[in-house]
Amino acid sequence: MFLYIEGEKMNNNIPKFLVEMLEEQYGQELTEEILKGYENKRFTTFRVNTLKSQSEEIENVLKQEKIEYEKAKWSNEAFIIKNVSKKVIQDLEIYKQGKIYLQSLSSMLPAIFLKPRQGADILDMAAAPGGKTTQIAAMTDNKANITACEKNKIRAERLKYNIEKQGANVYVMVQDARKIDDFFSFDQILLDAPCSGSGTLQMQDKQLKETFTPKLIENSILLQVAMLKKAINILKIGEEMIYSTCSVLSCENEEVIQKVLKNQKAEIVPIEMQQINDIPILPTKIKGTICVCPNELYEGFFIAKIRKV
Repeated sequence: MFLYIEGEKMNNNIPKFLVEMLEEQYGQELTEEILKGYENKRFTTFRVNTLKSQSEEIENVLKQEKIEYEKAKWSNEAFIIKNVSKKVIQDLEIYKQGKIYLQSLSSMLPAIFLKPRQGADILDMAAAPGGKTTQIAAMTDNKANITACEKNKIRAERLKYNIEKQGANVYVMVQDARKIDDFFSFDQILLDAPCSGSGTLQMQDKQLKETFTPKLIENSILLQVAMLKKAINILKIGEEMIYSTCSVLSCENEEVIQKVLKNQKAEIVPIEMQQINDIPILPTKIKGTICVCPNELYEGFFIAKIRKV
């Protein structure tokens, strides 16, 4: 079927099967909201790296450069750029010196909900390129024992580069996270699982019908299930982890969690929403989890907190 937005038929590159999946999961009205999000060009956003700078310094630089900005209501370190491109930000010395890190607002949320603790053994299971890893390091003032896992050697080198540039204290493990020895155990785990990216699609991408396929989703689910099982195995009893994806499809999110938790001694910990009540949210099939609706500020993103019992 054709979808209409404000009375006009959309001309888009979104695969028909995805539209049908979204309609089955969310209904037509919310599907139209998601498709609007795919159509929007997102603002450039970044996070202040508090290991090297503070928000006040960054604000002064932006004002001197006549760059318009606002902050996300839920974080003093999350900046939204209003009037210049990403390239302009990348040309600033504060970017070159690692005082800021270009990162989507949605991808800042998993580390915030993890609430990383100083002194804790923390694992980032699928860490490259390092945005969340270095965010955790900054949130703990480099006083946590952080391990970042990345199996692809090229991506691992990019991860190491970003960690060094941000001044983060992190050990990089170049290994498939599914094969981490069960001898290891961690106080906190962030599993931002590889996924189809259904929350980050851009309507302008003419290659979508070739690159975004049912097979991509199927392969992602297999990987997600295996990684979540491993995460729970190596999480210490009584401790918590975050499972997140940049997908809005329940088959990669709630259904993966339900499948794994059915055979694991773990439970959902409801995410506290008070501090981020201005974020556009989609309904989820598991109470206490959140799914961010894509728009001009946010990518589509799913987040769940899990405790091992």
